[in-house]
Amino acid sequence: MNYTNCKRIDGTIFEALVKSGAGNLKRNIREINDLNVFPIPDGDTGDNMYRTIAGGLREMEKEPDAALGKKAKALAAGMLLSARGNSGVILSQLFSGMSNGLEGLREASVAEIGHAFSEGVRRAYETVVTPVEGTILTVAREAADGVSPSVDEQTTFGEFSERYLALMKDSLANTPELLDVLKEAGVVDSGGAGLYRIAEGVSDALRGSTVETDESEAPSAAEGPDLSLFDENSVLEFGYCTEFLLRLTRSKTDVDAFEVQTVIDYLSTIGESIVAFKNGSIVKVHVHTMEPHKALAFCQQFGEFLTVKIENMMLQHNEHERGRQEALPEVKRARMKYASCVVASGQGVKDVFTEMGADRIIEGGQGRNPAINDFIEAFDKMNADHIFVFPNNSNILMAAQQAAKLYGASEVHVVPSKNVGQAYAALAMLDYSFDSAEEVLKNFVENMEYVETGMVTRAIRDVDYKDLSVKNNDFIGFTNKKVLSASQDKTEALYGLCEQLAIGEKSIATVIFGEGASKTDRDGVRRMFAERFPDKEYYEIDGEQEIYDFIVILE
Repeated sequence: MNYTNCKRIDGTIFEALVKSGAGNLKRNIREINDLNVFPIPDGDTGDNMYRTIAGGLREMEKEPDAALGKKAKALAAGMLLSARGNSGVILSQLFSGMSNGLEGLREASVAEIGHAFSEGVRRAYETVVTPVEGTILTVAREAADGVSPSVDEQTTFGEFSERYLALMKDSLANTPELLDVLKEAGVVDSGGAGLYRIAEGVSDALRGSTVETDESEAPSAAEGPDLSLFDENSVLEFGYCTEFLLRLTRSKTDVDAFEVQTVIDYLSTIGESIVAFKNGSIVKVHVHTMEPHKALAFCQQFGEFLTVKIENMMLQHNEHERGRQEALPEVKRARMKYASCVVASGQGVKDVFTEMGADRIIEGGQGRNPAINDFIEAFDKMNADHIFVFPNNSNILMAAQQAAKLYGASEVHVVPSKNVGQAYAALAMLDYSFDSAEEVLKNFVENMEYVETGMVTRAIRDVDYKDLSVKNNDFIGFTNKKVLSASQDKTEALYGLCEQLAIGEKSIATVIFGEGASKTDRDGVRRMFAERFPDKEYYEIDGEQEIYDFIVILE
């Protein structure tokens, strides 16, 4: 149903709108997770916000009274009990304050909803011990403050939503200007982005295009943390994200007179990122601390725990796939002196280059040559005085060079790399400490001189190449368009390729496995190196690249 021309809404419409907002948030969970940069990329903001609002939806659905105030109160109560993480807790308080603003109403006008939004912002700011601008708080406040003056008796919810969403998007785009860590990372605030996605889903529902959500589908965080990221040799640097619900009990304290500031004052001595508030006899607490046991011990003197969650913040879970709807605002990071970009394909290959220090990855490779404009757009987003480009393919080199000539905002240096192995060797010795960009470029080129790279793939037709007779569907090993080996067995083709690349003169071999590589493939390559080249250091990468079954880099 289309509600754009409505001037009043009741609890039934409110419930439908919030459900659509939650559905849109869930659709974009991975996108929100990937934006998180506090204090390290922990990749759970989207999950936390969705779990928070999903808990509220469950309670709202149980409320039999269709009065708007009743539905909003049930939603806020459920979100309070389900709130997770900083952004989840703040989100719950935005809705809690909104619920207060709607209390006693069976339906509300546009002006009354606008007032409720402002009450939500006020409640959220009161809840956070040290409000930080450039976060979800700013996005909520600026949108609420900006939309209210434009509301009159003739304003429809469609008009209100359109203005509110535009204000929120502008505020979100500006968050990096308020928070240096966002600008350095080149992203907008994750919590603010989550709130924007909720508002976007509400706007969709107003126009009759509800975003559905399947409650049977668990958020990505349910997969659990990667325990290998904190092993027996690790040292705790970031502490524990500690959250709990405390039920104040009359046997331990005066519940009615209890001041939550008592808890806040103590937590401030052992932690940071503190959010604490009282709702009836329940106290909700969120704190980052190196000593969670102290937080628990202090608070237990006033009551008993309903829920407790303690997570090591160095155990991170970060998804790479993204499911975007309308793109979030693009952000230029802070200006740098040097930056580098690499042309690559295959998620594993791209991840490796990012880990090695590449500032931007341009999607491309054999058969997928990026356009000149792709380079220029990447240069613009890198925002550096000097940009070093690794085209990694002779067919891409010219486009990179032309883009370098056309781009005037930075001095662009094209590193003459013809394959990923050369870029891999150059970035393995990444050094920006030289006095000039010319010296940085020279160092890259020199590092590339000591590497040989070859690829293994299937032949697509019969061909006689010098001493090799290649049949269609054979596996061939080649480098720089020179076929060096052929076999019906891909591992044997790799062995012949390594021999032709003079592996005897090298000490390190790295094999990048392509898309669809099987356990048999991996075991076969490992066995081949162990038996035939036992003196070589052997490494492997799950590159997921297309076309090439194997890429071998010899150093």
